[in-house]
This record gives sequence, C-alpha cells and structure tokens, in this order.
Amino acid sequence: MSDDPEEHGTVTESSVRVQRSPRYARFMIAGAVVFAVIALILTFAFPANPTYDRGAVFGFLLLLCGSVGVALGAIIALLIDRSSTRRARTVVADRVTVSAEEPERVEPHQVEHVDHGEIAAADETGDTQKSIEN
Repeated sequence: MSDDPEEHGTVTESSVRVQRSPRYARFMIAGAVVFAVIALILTFAFPANPTYDRGAVFGFLLLLCGSVGVALGAIIALLIDRSSTRRARTVVADRVTVSAEEPERVEPHQVEHVDHGEIAAADETGDTQKSIEN
C-alpha cells in the first residue's frame, strides 16, 4: 500500500495447492542436444558410405535422433511432473485487492444487531475478509 489516503484494499484468504513442475522446453532441448551428440558419434563410428558423404549421413541421423531426443525429453518431463503431484501441498494464500474507492463503512449501530452465531459460522467456512486501511 502507498501513503495515499484514498487507496484502500481488502485481503482475502484462500487455500491453494502448490507444486513444483519441470520446464518442458528445457527438457526437450536437452534431449535434442544429447541425441545430436549421439548422431555425431554414430556418423563417425561406421565406415564411410560411397553413396552419401558424412554430412548427409549426419543430417539424416540428426533429424531422426533429434526427434527421438525431443520426444524422450518430453516424456521424462511428464514423468517428473506426475511424480511431483504426489508431493504437492496446500497452503493459505492472501489475495490483496487495492482500489482507489473508499470501501463501504459499517456503522457502529449496525454491528450491535449482528448475531454471534452467524460470525462463528462465517469463521468456520474459511471465507475471511479483512479490511486494510493506511
């Protein structure tokens, strides 16, 4: 909040589920790089073919191995993401809403007529709102 007296905000508490998830693009790029190195090794591991030069063989192997590497990287990321859902936890988060308008004020005489049973029921539901004013 700023020091501006016209800004008002409300805080709403709610429970959210928090889990870690892998970055899929990084896993797919890593798989492509690993399999590109494998394609390079396979190109020079076998004797030269008189029909195709080594550049063409490397290109074909790079296309094939790169596709396999991207697919395996995505599968590994999916498996890691699936295992991380088991370790997810639920936490309470605060959502702050700031507005330039002044919130509705409750007059003191209105508070006297509130049933205390309703307040206890509202606290049990977990939908708590607090007013913040600076």
